[in-house]
Amino acid sequence: MVTGASQGIGKYIAIALAKRSFHLLLVARSEDKLHQLKNELEAAYKIRVEYLSLDLSSVGSAQSLYNWCTQLSVPINILVNNAGFGLWGDFEQLAITEQEKMIHLNITTLTAVTHALLPILTRNPGAYILNISSTAAYQAVPTLAVYAATKAYVLSFSRALRHELQPKQVSVTCICPGPTDTGFADRAGMQVLAELTAKYNMPVETVAEYAVRAMFKKKSEVVPGLTNKIQRFGDWLFPKIVVEKIAAKLYKDKNH
Repeated sequence: MVTGASQGIGKYIAIALAKRSFHLLLVARSEDKLHQLKNELEAAYKIRVEYLSLDLSSVGSAQSLYNWCTQLSVPINILVNNAGFGLWGDFEQLAITEQEKMIHLNITTLTAVTHALLPILTRNPGAYILNISSTAAYQAVPTLAVYAATKAYVLSFSRALRHELQPKQVSVTCICPGPTDTGFADRAGMQVLAELTAKYNMPVETVAEYAVRAMFKKKSEVVPGLTNKIQRFGDWLFPKIVVEKIAAKLYKDKNH
């Protein structure tokens, strides 16, 4: 199962799994995009694809997803938690309703979906959970304050859950990509930095393939790309106050 599968990394993770002959359950908001992706994958890879159009940011979405899965009555041995979004700007200037929606999708929904589907996953020894975090998880990021905090949660949650599920033979992997060519900067309201982030973007297909390979290798957490690995090392090496000042200078609106 791949949540947030209609675009971005989720779409290409679905493609990477289809190439490996996995039948797929896809979940996202856009029914049109899901239907198109279903047709493309079934035609290209001769697999079966079912999809559910669902707003995962809505209250009760995890229960709706679980109900759908039980109605299908199919085994699930992979869960990809990809659904999420970001907002850029000073905390006090961003609408609190939008920030609460981001927290709900990035944290609450991911947690609830994982909890709801674990009974199904644990019935299939050798199952996998792949959670999508970000290099933003490794430091506080001014102007991405809430987004970075949600991704820190995803990483911490994944690490702990991995240990808990080892006896049940469910492997948990968390991938922490840096700038990726998914249109994230535009959707987060970071148009002023689009040119800068484009210099460091990794192709989304590359990140998706990296994530799937790491999952099947049962790695705990992975940071794709040499530049991102260097950044991660810097986050570890330098004092947090230095890292946060650099991040603040980098992400601050040039027009401020």
